[in-house]
This record gives sequence, structure tokens and C-alpha cells, in this order.
Amino acid sequence: MKLALVLCALTGSVAAQEQQKVMDGFPPSRKSMVTPSNYREHPFSQWSFRNAGATMHVLMIPREGDVHKFPEAPDASIAATISTDTEGNAKSLERTFEDSYANGVVVVKSNKIVYEKYWNGLSRHYQHIWFSCSKSLASSAFGILVDKMNLDLSASPAKYIPELKGTAYERTTIQDILNMSAALGFQESYTDTSNFFYKYYSAAANTPAIYQGPGADPKTAEVLGVYDFLAKKAYSNDSLQPGVKFEYSSVNADVISWLISRLSGKPYHDFIRENIWAKMGAEHDAFITADRAYTGVATGGINSTLRDAALFGQLILNRGRIDGKQIIPKAWVDETLKLTNEDKERYSRNDVYVQANMPWVAYKNFWWILDETRGEYAAIGIHGQVIYINRSANLVIAYFSSQPQASSVAGFEAFMAKLNACRTLAKSNR
Repeated sequence: MKLALVLCALTGSVAAQEQQKVMDGFPPSRKSMVTPSNYREHPFSQWSFRNAGATMHVLMIPREGDVHKFPEAPDASIAATISTDTEGNAKSLERTFEDSYANGVVVVKSNKIVYEKYWNGLSRHYQHIWFSCSKSLASSAFGILVDKMNLDLSASPAKYIPELKGTAYERTTIQDILNMSAALGFQESYTDTSNFFYKYYSAAANTPAIYQGPGADPKTAEVLGVYDFLAKKAYSNDSLQPGVKFEYSSVNADVISWLISRLSGKPYHDFIRENIWAKMGAEHDAFITADRAYTGVATGGINSTLRDAALFGQLILNRGRIDGKQIIPKAWVDETLKLTNEDKERYSRNDVYVQANMPWVAYKNFWWILDETRGEYAAIGIHGQVIYINRSANLVIAYFSSQPQASSVAGFEAFMAKLNACRTLAKSNR
């Protein structure tokens, strides 16, 4: 009886949430408004994720040159492809995405768009936030410098950024950072206001949450932007050595963006524009959220249209080449899939993703690996943002979502339903 009441209460709560109007009226009603405190809450996120510039500071990443022309070959069988969710229910791909909070999905097979669908106000021409899919773009950009400058990935980042001497990052290697095995002494949280990460990093990154504690006022805060956080606040887990254990920490991506800026002499977002966005044939401008020092937030700030996210996926599928141009070094793209036993063991020691039975076999160079032998891997962002790549099927699937739960573990059912649909489609197209 108690269980039934709980289920009824939950069902009623979800139903009420689904009926909540967002940005309703001109001006919008107070009840329906997206605000800095609710922009990641469903259903407000359906609006804010495609209008990130309304709640955050942003920096532009303009497109340039000829647009890559995806041939279109619509295939009705894509939408009807049957897969099973985590409960064993069989659903079509289109129904799976619609039921799992998707805002849009694009399927690219052999460089042709074979399926494209949008929901919840998103369209082909709206930019949408990538969240942590942005990390995979950062590592791809970094690979350009690794090749150009013959960088030593076994070196400490403090070799290139003196401000990191004496911090948690002096004892790590650059490769440890790219593998999320820096052995940091804190866990990230965007909801626990007492959490160290929330107090300092969230404020520095200008995360639009109402926080009034230490570090909130940029005029007096010791930590202004994300690079300040790395140099002044990041500390080590002294009981763990870097390189031993995969522990996901977003701040690692900011170390890579700092390296990019310091080594190139350009702001991070300008390096992305000059070396990737202006070269790959993007259809639209992108933009990136900015921290309190107006620096692009590499860890999760990229916003683009869904087709341009798929184009980035296609660039990676093509081993860094698009329209006859080698944009990202082929060797760097390939390196992500060259897994060692050490790579897999590092991931196996994780306390969160392994216990949740997530399907990953490793995490390397800011990419999540599913099957290195088939070239199956993905860029992943909170609330269900994914760029899925499968070399063996010559397939890219990019999708944006507004899942109520942030992490893939917390939102396991919705996240895995869509990923299962992608993997089923890839198997049927080998």
C-alpha cells in the first residue's frame, strides 16, 4: 500500500512537472520563468539549454568558409529500428528518444544524414549546450598542439604553466589529466552548497546558481576564474597516486584549455575557432560559456547546432579529416582507441561508473570508450548530451537532451535507453 502511494505521488509529481509552462507570456509569468536557479531543472531546461546565453556569459566562436554539405538520404527504417530499454521493453528508436527527454537527434551514415528529428522547441538552427561533450573537443584541439610542438605528455603541466607549481597538478602528468586520473582530493557537485567544489569552482566558472557563501562576490573573491581555482584551490588526494584510478573531475579539462592558451598565445575559444570551427565547414557559429574572468569554460561550455555537433563527430570518425582537409592529426585521433591493459584497469578501479554497470571499458583523452576494436566511443555531457561514433558501422549519432537528472548514472534509464538504441542501430548497419 505504501509503495502504491509513493508511486502515485511520484507519478503525480512528474505529471505536474510535465504540465509546467515555461517562459509563458510576454513578458513571461514569474512562475514560468527560467532563472539562474532553475535553468537545469526539467522542464525549464528545455528552453535554457537552447538559450544558454540568457543565463550565462558567452563568447562567440564564429564559423568561416564553405559549409560542409551533408547529403540527405532519409531512411524511414531508422526511426522504426527496435531496441530494448533497461527494463527490457522493446521500442522504436524514435519513440525511445522521444520518451527519454531528447531535444533532437541526427544520424549520419556514410557522411549522409539519414535521420533527423527535433522536439521541445529545438530546431536545426538553434544552438544547444554540449555540457561535457565540450571536453572531447578540448582534447581534439590539444592534439593539434601535441603534434605541432611535439609535446611530452609524460611531463607535468607545471612545466608549461608555472602557476601550477606547488598545486595538485605539479605531481600529475598531462596524460593523467587527459585520462581523468589526476588523484584530486575533492569531488564535484553542482547541488551541495557546502561542497568544496561548489563553493569555489562553481562560483569561478560563473555557474548560474544562487550561491551567497565564500567566493561568491567577484570583487573580493580569492578565486575569480577557473584558472585561479586550479592555481589556488585544487588539492591532491595524498592517499592516491596519479594515473592509478579513473576519477571523473571536470576541472581537468580547464588545465588542458590553459595549456592550449599558454602554448598558443591565444584565448582558448579563439584557438578553437581558428583551428577547428573555421576549418571544418560548420553551418552556424558556435559559442562558449565564460567564467568570471571571461575565459571560455572548456569543461562544458560549448554550444552549437545539432548538425554541427554531428559534423564534429564526423570529423573524428574520418580520423581528423573533412572535405580534403586534415584538421586534427590522424595519429592523435587514433591514439584514443589504442587501449592498454593499464587503461582498462584504471577505469575498473572507479567507484561510480563500474558499480552502476555502465557499458564503458575505458576513459581516455576525454573520450568514453565502448569497444576499441570497432572504434565505438562517445563524447558525453550531463543531462543526456552525446556524440556517438562507430567506425565499424561508419556511423555518427549526435543528440541533445534535457534529462531531469544530470549524470548518466543518476539518469541511468533515460541515458541507457538512447545509448542502447544507438548501439542497436550500429549493429544493424555493419
